[in-house]
Amino acid sequence: MPIVVNLDVMMAKRRMSSGELANLIGLSQANLSILKTGKARAVRFSTLEAICKALSCQPGEILEYSQEAPAHGTGSPTPAGSADSGAGEMVGTGGGSNAEQ
Repeated sequence: MPIVVNLDVMMAKRRMSSGELANLIGLSQANLSILKTGKARAVRFSTLEAICKALSCQPGEILEYSQEAPAHGTGSPTPAGSADSGAGEMVGTGGGSNAEQ
């Protein structure tokens, strides 16, 4: 996916641990890890807002668009319906049916 998540960079700049950020924004450490590693398929605006508030940053400092091909070898995105298409998770802080409920 051409969206790069630089959350770990911003956390390092703010000297904040994953556990501390997870507690501040009301997200499990497991879901924060999914977001940090770029495996999330989506993120709620409310989650992004909470992260930006906790880290005193802008969304563009966390999310970046890159035109480079993915690192998993084929040079093209994984097609819908393939074995890898459901690996990500929706990450959010409220509503919906994710693990946070």
